[in-house]
Amino acid sequence: MKFLRWTYVLYYFYNMLNDIKKKISNYILIIISLKHSSDIGILILRIFPGVVMFLNHGLNKISAGIAKWERLGGALTDLIGFESLKIFFGFMASYAESIGALFIMFGLLTRFSSFLLFFTMIVASLKHYFEGEFSELAFIYGCIYFALIISGPGKYSVDNILKKKIGN
Repeated sequence: MKFLRWTYVLYYFYNMLNDIKKKISNYILIIISLKHSSDIGILILRIFPGVVMFLNHGLNKISAGIAKWERLGGALTDLIGFESLKIFFGFMASYAESIGALFIMFGLLTRFSSFLLFFTMIVASLKHYFEGEFSELAFIYGCIYFALIISGPGKYSVDNILKKKIGN
C-alpha cells in the first residue's frame, strides 16, 4: 500500500514538474520572439541599476552637503591633483549618482548621464585599486553604464519620445 502511495506522489510531482517546464519554455519563447526584446533589455538595464544607484548611493551623497562632497572629490583630486576642485568634483559625483541615475531611469539624456556615471565608477574603481582593493560593485556599475553609452536609451525612453517630436 505504501508503495502505491509513493508511486502516486512521484507521478504527481513528475507531472507538476513537466507542467512547470512547459510554462517556463513558453515564457522563454514569448520573450525571445518579442519584436523589441533588445529595447526591453535596455529598459531593464536602465531602470534597475538606476533605482539602486539613486537609493543606495546618490540620495545620501547629494543631500549630505559640502563636507561629504569634499571627501568624495578627494578621490579624484588625489589621482590628478587640483586640490582646490575637491568640492566641485565631489558634487559632480553626487550629481551623477543621484540626478544622473534618475535621468537614466527615465531615459532622459541617457548617454550623457551614463558617461558621468561611467567616469565616476572609473574613479571609484581606481581609488580602490590604488588602496589594494577591488571594488566589484563600481566595476559592474561602470560596465552597465558603458553599455548604455554604446547602446543608447532604447525605444522606451524620454530621449526617444523627444527625438520623434523634434523629427530627427
